[in-house]
Amino acid sequence: MSTASPVKLKPNDYKSELKPIWCPGCGDFGVLASLYRSMSELGLDPAKTVIVSGIGCSSRLPHFASTYGLHTLHGRPLPFAMGVKLANPELTVIAVGGDGDGFAIGAGHFPHAARRNVDITYLVMDNEIYGLTKGQVSPTSLFEQKAPSTPYGNPEQPLNTLAFAVASGASFVARGASFNTKALTELITQAIEHKGFSYIDALSPCTTFNNTQDEWKQMVTDVRPDHDVADKVGAFELALRGGFALGILYREERPTQTERYQQLIAKAKPNDLPTMINTFKARGGVAIGKGV
Repeated sequence: MSTASPVKLKPNDYKSELKPIWCPGCGDFGVLASLYRSMSELGLDPAKTVIVSGIGCSSRLPHFASTYGLHTLHGRPLPFAMGVKLANPELTVIAVGGDGDGFAIGAGHFPHAARRNVDITYLVMDNEIYGLTKGQVSPTSLFEQKAPSTPYGNPEQPLNTLAFAVASGASFVARGASFNTKALTELITQAIEHKGFSYIDALSPCTTFNNTQDEWKQMVTDVRPDHDVADKVGAFELALRGGFALGILYREERPTQTERYQQLIAKAKPNDLPTMINTFKARGGVAIGKGV
């Protein structure tokens, strides 16, 4: 079954009737614009596309798209998105959220979605701060960064989400920036097309509590054209290097979770219940129940 729209849609066609309520200049506007353009380029059918989010400023995004949307619990977009994809593998599923939502309360879900290679795209708007709850430091905030929750400086080291993604087994790892929408659109398009778990760290400055846009613009560079995206060690080196390398750090092709489950189902189909029980008994299992 195709997830393409029967009618070619323009980026504006993916806008809902609700207007974004982010602060003026928020980087999330650029990410949303890139997502609209990417969905248009891919010709996605809104009726066969689901955007899932957790809690936070960026997690309001599903409200602003004409697709199906789930605005779920804090840190829980990935298990919901995995459930949607497993229930209906024909859907295009995109999870969105912020660095706090995804890598504080939600950090336990990330490595399992990545290693299972669930065929979803996870787009994280990274502003190195908690915006919705008024500027506390997040898992990606810098060491000694001052904020309402750390007036004397952040005592914790920031989490390197790209290195975490590579180590967790994500099969597509990239970084983009809200202030470079053309390149970010291309990354989102490639991530959605990729069969497997795709992670994009999208630099998205918070103009109210952590306005780093001018600073970050001076720190970004493009991933070198000769970078081997299949080289996991090279991906780690890029992730751990100073500054922000924009582009694809790592990509590999391997079976998705749905494909592997389909293989298990095919193996199990020839076995009826009595055969399964006898096999279980033959292997030393103890079944409970009358007549077993």
